[in-house]
Amino acid sequence: MSKSSYQTRMLRVLQYIDTHLDEDLTLDCLSEVAAFSKFHFHRQFSEYFGVAAFRYVQLLKLRKAMYELAFRHHKQVINIALDNGYESSEAFSRAFKKSLGLSPAQFRKQPQWDNWQNSNLTINHWREQYMPMTYQNSDVRFVNFPETRIAVLEHRGAPGLLPNSILRFITWRKLNKLPPSVSATFNLIYDDPEQKPAADFRFDLAAAVTAPVAENEYGIVNKIIPAGECAVLRHTGSDAQLAGAVRFMYGSWLPQSQRSLRDFPLFFQRISIFPDVPEHQMVTDIFLSLQE
Repeated sequence: MSKSSYQTRMLRVLQYIDTHLDEDLTLDCLSEVAAFSKFHFHRQFSEYFGVAAFRYVQLLKLRKAMYELAFRHHKQVINIALDNGYESSEAFSRAFKKSLGLSPAQFRKQPQWDNWQNSNLTINHWREQYMPMTYQNSDVRFVNFPETRIAVLEHRGAPGLLPNSILRFITWRKLNKLPPSVSATFNLIYDDPEQKPAADFRFDLAAAVTAPVAENEYGIVNKIIPAGECAVLRHTGSDAQLAGAVRFMYGSWLPQSQRSLRDFPLFFQRISIFPDVPEHQMVTDIFLSLQE
């Protein structure tokens, strides 16, 4: 079997896992997807990805459950358990507490992400390494972006602490009746987390608003995304793969376009968001502001 054929089969397994995360993903099932012998598949998967298939599935289910517990309070714990392939809330609680040292109810009440950071970085590494996206210059389109008033929560500090800022921002949006369905969601990206010391990392969480935001206890401030021409690349996939899309825009498309950038940071518009959709179905538009 050629190396490319082998890689294609393994990639097919990862894509299948993403699509069927709410199901019982047994080794028999995954070996059939890969078209490999079930007697050897578990070892092949471990050798290729550096982690057992069962552990990979477990981590993805756990991440989705954590996000739903923290950010989707309308969902009951039993529904989160069933939606992530657990047979009961008891089975879910045992698995959750074994991995994080907290029950789902305790995590929902006071999310603690510290114990999860290494696992999360590992998942992101797998996705970036084994599920890379490819783009062409023709994928980039041009739009005249209208001036947009935004309410912003400025995250300053380690990227691993972003979930805490996201939770605070979601709470403010709910109180002000500004869900993503009625208020577009944006991120302003000032720094590359791989190039910036964690303590100095800057990232804005933003929602479109029609009027200035009054001073508030959540630290939400007013900003403007200015009007002007932008180059836009649509990324469909997880945030772990966003870095590759951004590198394409800056390292490949921009030099070949011979265009110059305005003095405004790279920004994203979140079209569909995890965990409302599976990670591979997330849609993010990446904007570069161009000089006229």
